[in-house]
Amino acid sequence: MRFVISRLAVRCAAGCALSCVLGGAAVAQSNTAPSLSATASPVAPTLAQAVESAWQRTTQAREAEGQTQRAAAERVAISSLWAAPPALEFSYRDDRWQTSAGRREAEAGLAWPLWLPGQRNARGAAVDADVELSQAAVQAGRLHFAGLVREAAWGIAAQKAESDLADAQVRSLQEISNDVRRRVKAGDLAHADALVAQSEALAAQSAQMAARQRLSASLSQWTTLTGIALAPDLPSVPVSDGAAVSPGGGHFAVETHPDARVAALTVERARKRLDVVAATRRDPPELLLRIRQDTPGRGESAQNSIGVGVRIPLGTASRNQPLQAAALSELDVALTTKQRTEERLAADAAMAQAAVHTAEQQLEAERQRSALLRERATLIDRSFKAGETPLPELLRALAAATQADTSFARQQVALGLARARFQQSLGILP
Repeated sequence: MRFVISRLAVRCAAGCALSCVLGGAAVAQSNTAPSLSATASPVAPTLAQAVESAWQRTTQAREAEGQTQRAAAERVAISSLWAAPPALEFSYRDDRWQTSAGRREAEAGLAWPLWLPGQRNARGAAVDADVELSQAAVQAGRLHFAGLVREAAWGIAAQKAESDLADAQVRSLQEISNDVRRRVKAGDLAHADALVAQSEALAAQSAQMAARQRLSASLSQWTTLTGIALAPDLPSVPVSDGAAVSPGGGHFAVETHPDARVAALTVERARKRLDVVAATRRDPPELLLRIRQDTPGRGESAQNSIGVGVRIPLGTASRNQPLQAAALSELDVALTTKQRTEERLAADAAMAQAAVHTAEQQLEAERQRSALLRERATLIDRSFKAGETPLPELLRALAAATQADTSFARQQVALGLARARFQQSLGILP
């Protein structure tokens, strides 16, 4: 009886994994994702859709909305004619408990806080800086969650590739086990060979279940992060794509990165707050308007009068120095943070680009190794058919070829992830 091991069985492991990584197909199996209607036609989400969904589920998005509302309220406050809400004054006195001559005095007044020279413009500039900073923080927050989404998406791709390889390995070893049993019954092989083949098939089944469990866990984490049950549609990963190039093919402008923009706008806000402190050397002066009614005694007519006054608080060192010191400290911290952020972003981009180059070289090496070991497994298959090679040698060759295919598939995912991390380091959203 001929023992047939199709070359396709040796190669199918790599084919399944590569089709998954290159295609980014959605996973909708009952043991890895929520069940779908039989009539539904689910479409795998893009990374951009997943990032938007993940962002909308975060508390940072709510905080950004709150900052926008606070800035709008501050603008309304600045547009007022008064530096602070007006105050109402009222006083009354008589001699009821002393001479009881009927003397009475009542006074009512209003106090309007006035803007100091330049104070309103300084506060308006500070509010504008807060608005710009909140908008930049939203972009930086989206970028942060884009990094999480990219890591999760390529993690699913890696687990999917390993799961497909495990499925292909189970099918291949099961075919070998079935054919060996037939040859044992025909007397061509020993019973020990059947035991070995069956044990290898069972080991492959165990590895298959473990791979499926890891894939299910990755999908659960993805759903928790994005609220989407389907795996993402990832871009293809060509075997050879050359060096990664920054946008426009030029030098990376670190100032355009959302994190660097947040740091720069934080410095600008600190400067504007320092200007507010400089323009507010004292509490706002108050315009006073009072109406007074005096009654000299019983039977005498009341006398009314109107008074206008100004209350000017004095600015002292004990009041101004702590405020100015706090503003200067905030500016110094912001400048230091900006410098360190730009240095970190430049270093991250350089390391990410180097990682892409390394991953491309490793992928080419894994491709050649996989091709060599697949060819070796094919030659040993022919030798086994001719009765020149024992079964254990064939199983070892098949295991080595499968391991090489697995490494090749993993390296393709690693290259895709390295490129995604490089885009992340440049501050580019999907």
